[in-house]
Amino acid sequence: MRLLLIEDDLPIANALVDGFARAGVSVDHLPRADTAETALESTAYGLAIVDLELPGMDGLELIRRLRRRRIALPVLILTARDALEDRVQGLDTGADDYLVKPFLFPELLARVRALIRRSQAAASSDLVFGPLRLNLGLRAASLGDAPLELTGREWDVLQHLMLAAPRVVSKRKLVESLGSWDNEISPNAVEIYISRLRGKFADSGAAIRTVRGIGYRLELA
Repeated sequence: MRLLLIEDDLPIANALVDGFARAGVSVDHLPRADTAETALESTAYGLAIVDLELPGMDGLELIRRLRRRRIALPVLILTARDALEDRVQGLDTGADDYLVKPFLFPELLARVRALIRRSQAAASSDLVFGPLRLNLGLRAASLGDAPLELTGREWDVLQHLMLAAPRVVSKRKLVESLGSWDNEISPNAVEIYISRLRGKFADSGAAIRTVRGIGYRLELA
């Protein structure tokens, strides 16, 4: 699980990154909302922590854009704005929680864990695409009426493709989403996982198409 922190106060950002690291949580930090919007297009984060007063695009506009695109990423606003109208506006705009500075890190960590638990519970239903079915809660896959045996990486790749279908998933996004700080994967590794998946459900009615120069798309054959 990786979090994205959008905070332009460097001392606060560094303290948060260190605190989350000690709690076993990986965090990417960006000081601007416009660069954060680009990062969210290429990386599958589990949650975003967003300051409101940012240079250029403010935090509220970033949240508006995410929700207009129906991106269901959990968002926690972390800001010095403590007026009631600010809290109401932040939550109405699409944030899932609102915490005012100054704050205690254990409370922030607890709120982050609660939002992630809520998000995972909401995602515990089945994904279905043609003959393919993924039970997200049980992490079980099936092809037609038969169980489909997948490795952890194959599962992650197929989940990304099924969530996006029929849209294309870029190879770069798969690399970023599947990798971690201490275990990065290469584009060649993604090609291997795609090839293995194709072999496992060949002639089933589902197929992974390569969109040259972009990535992959799950289709019904």
